[in-house]
Amino acid sequence: MAKDKIIIKGANEHNLKNIDVDIPRDKFVVITGLSGSGKSSLAFDTIYAEGQRRYVESLSAYARQFLGQMEKPKVEYIEGLSPSISIDQKTTSRNPRSTVGTVTEIHDYLRLLYARIGVPHCPKCGEMISSQTVQEIADKVMELEERTKFQVLSPIVKGRKGEHKELLARVKRDGFVRVRVNGEVRDLSENIDLDKNKKHSIEVVVDRLIMKKGIESRLVDSLETALELGDGLVIVSQIDGEEFLFSEKFACPDCGISLEELSPRMFSFNSPYGACSTCDGLGNKREFDPDLILDYDKSLARGGIIPWQGSSSTYYPQIIKAMADKYDQEYEAPLKELDDDFINILLYGDRDEVQFEYTNRRGRTRVHYVIFEGLISLFNRRVRESKSESARKRLENYMSIRPCPVCEGKRLKAESLAVKVGERSIADINLLSIEDAQKFFLDLKLSGQEEIIGREILKEIRARLGFLVDVGLGYLSLARNAGTLSGGEAQRIRLATQIGSRLVGVIYILDEPSIGLHQRDNERLIKTLEHLRDVGNTVLVVEHDEETIRRSDQIIDIGPGAGRHGGKVIAQGSALEIAKVEESITGKYLSGERKIEVPEDRLEGEGAYLRVLGAKEYNLKEIDVEIPLGTFTCVTGVSGSGKSTLVNKILKRTLMKEFYNSKLRPGKHKKIEGIENLDKVIDIDQSPIGRTPRSNPATYTKVFDYIRDVFTKTQLAQERGYKKGRFSFNVKGGRCEACKGDGIIKIEMHFLADVYVPCEVCDGKRYNRETLDVKYKGKTIADVLGMTVEEALEFFENIPTIKRRLQTLYDVGLSYIRLGQPSTTLSGGEAQRVKLATELSKRSTGNTIYILDEPTTGLHFEDVNKLLQVLQRLKEGGNTILVIEHNLDVIKSADYLIDLGPEGGVNGGEVIATGTPEEVAEVEKSHTGRFLKEIL
Repeated sequence: MAKDKIIIKGANEHNLKNIDVDIPRDKFVVITGLSGSGKSSLAFDTIYAEGQRRYVESLSAYARQFLGQMEKPKVEYIEGLSPSISIDQKTTSRNPRSTVGTVTEIHDYLRLLYARIGVPHCPKCGEMISSQTVQEIADKVMELEERTKFQVLSPIVKGRKGEHKELLARVKRDGFVRVRVNGEVRDLSENIDLDKNKKHSIEVVVDRLIMKKGIESRLVDSLETALELGDGLVIVSQIDGEEFLFSEKFACPDCGISLEELSPRMFSFNSPYGACSTCDGLGNKREFDPDLILDYDKSLARGGIIPWQGSSSTYYPQIIKAMADKYDQEYEAPLKELDDDFINILLYGDRDEVQFEYTNRRGRTRVHYVIFEGLISLFNRRVRESKSESARKRLENYMSIRPCPVCEGKRLKAESLAVKVGERSIADINLLSIEDAQKFFLDLKLSGQEEIIGREILKEIRARLGFLVDVGLGYLSLARNAGTLSGGEAQRIRLATQIGSRLVGVIYILDEPSIGLHQRDNERLIKTLEHLRDVGNTVLVVEHDEETIRRSDQIIDIGPGAGRHGGKVIAQGSALEIAKVEESITGKYLSGERKIEVPEDRLEGEGAYLRVLGAKEYNLKEIDVEIPLGTFTCVTGVSGSGKSTLVNKILKRTLMKEFYNSKLRPGKHKKIEGIENLDKVIDIDQSPIGRTPRSNPATYTKVFDYIRDVFTKTQLAQERGYKKGRFSFNVKGGRCEACKGDGIIKIEMHFLADVYVPCEVCDGKRYNRETLDVKYKGKTIADVLGMTVEEALEFFENIPTIKRRLQTLYDVGLSYIRLGQPSTTLSGGEAQRVKLATELSKRSTGNTIYILDEPTTGLHFEDVNKLLQVLQRLKEGGNTILVIEHNLDVIKSADYLIDLGPEGGVNGGEVIATGTPEEVAEVEKSHTGRFLKEIL
């Protein structure tokens, strides 16, 4: 057995054509080729799957019974395989409790650091507090000058109203003779009268002493007594001089606040010991949103309160009218013309009664007196008390997620937030960008014992932050919710975590780690991959990025085409060797024989603009941006510079609200001008085309409706009276009832991922036997769902309605996907291109804005070329194309660029350059311009 290579013989998984390939071990190897050529089938479905299977087989029979039998990939044999780790693009946990800090385990180390060397401060006054033993307090007191007169006091009442007679009587019974009331020492034999309406401070005089030799043991006894009486607090007061406050606990003597002993759980927002009790550690609350409840352009009389629009009830409208009359507000005027104070009362209620007349359904009129609780309180009560699920869901549409009013989004209790390291709380660290957090910990200077305790913890924190910076994620914060990360970001986080695990002798298999990464950051990512190799691992990367391909030790080019036209090893070797292989499309692009040309001319648009003014969400610095309508505009900039915030959070959400009454709140901005020039917005993102295996490209593009029509018109279907619904796997009648038309049965594995197996009744075909009797050109409806787009295009070439929709799927580079392929198996890039094809097949109005976020994800050079032709087709209809992109071939093909930066996170959010690619290339401080200049 060869120790220096992985030998694969007869790989037949999916479209692989019985290939043999030797992959060098302990090298950085790139597997490339057209989308759908078989790269992932080789890397993930063959090498990784077999590595996993062998690992499971090596476990005990007891462990295997929980994991189930893993299917062997279709391969003759593989030699030289070692444990495999897959780092793919699947986004991280959608759990709202998962953050970048928890996923990378940095937060666990931070919790330990704060528990061991954190300095507690009072959450109320902010003063530093500490715990001291009785001996430590005594040592401090013994530092007083000799002959100093002082007294030991125990605080029993701290700024509380009352006469406190019982407390004073108990102190007297315990044998104490003096107390200090509001700073004045009083004898307990006197009658002490206290005003019950005023706040008082009372301390028991435990002992009076003179500093001299031999006093220490008596002082310790007095201090112990005082600490017991004062619940851990003691005051040492020089007669007519200074006072010193000491605490046996973590407590603030001034505010009377006591903290428990510091422990890691105190700094966990997933533990009741650390989590903010108002938001349960989520950092936000779902609340009724005034902007979703009120329509400021309408009056109270004409639908100004949105949830009541269309309601026939007159009870609350009568109260609202009475409220308007009471505060001299015009009931028929638009809400924007009413006083802000009245709007506030409308939302949050009134203290005083309002009188109104109400006529019930029987026509009886009575005068009512009520205190109006406010719309927000009223709707909250309705959500709590309503027994109707649909009524609750309808009201929840008017709620939005906002930062918790108590912890302000920091997730932790005030006591936990008051513990500091280097003058920063754990939440302050989490809110820094990873780059700034790295700088903070590198600069952090600890002294003496703290340095010894924190040394190993800090070493781990610094290393992990460094790995995240190395993979180009320095702009993220540790507090960032894991569910908001893109596939590329999630993958690079897992990559950084793996580097932290310091494994060797492993096969790492990565799926396009360069996704979402600016060219400026690509160098650091490649160095990270090289580091993984250099410590003794085999790094297999499925990749399209040219720089990554050229830097690898070896390239395996799969092809020559996609789907049935792929599945062969076309070339293997260095970039120079691949470039010489005539059959390799990758080689042609590497040699420069084929390339994506720079457009001869650039459109200037129609003279109309979409203007975003005063954008200041997240890191955007109140910027103004102009997007020329009727052009292909690209928003560029380094990762984290604010591109997605500008386009997705502000512009897209505002347009969605305008055209489709979306309830998603747009990011902070002053206003957007020019919306009147558009009639719709189409968002073509990378979210799945469906959440279940029932959704597929055929159903999403609606081509399946026309295919079912074809089967309905066949002779057998006509004879049996089958209607269109017979050929749907979503309704009873034609589907297999054993699997309810899924074709697969889900087996719940409890604490493991669910396993799906083909339905034994229909053999995975989804339909019952009678439905499958019906054939068109010798094929059943199940056979058609099993066809690739290319096969179906040939099969239905004489049916224009079907051909036109399939052609658009083919044009966007999806010739290889199957019509019935479950949506859950499509990558983000594939799902995005299915959406693009669906829009292409519709008739365009010419006044549409198409928004795409990194459409080149998963695309080979050749596929990028096809995509650009598709986008040009959309633009030629007079539409506006707005794309967020890092791919230089797309950027150089745009009519207009908006470059944000200069850096990511807090150092980004500014407009660095605008104009044609040629104009941006001349701007020195633009990172995008620098790379553009090289290729233009």
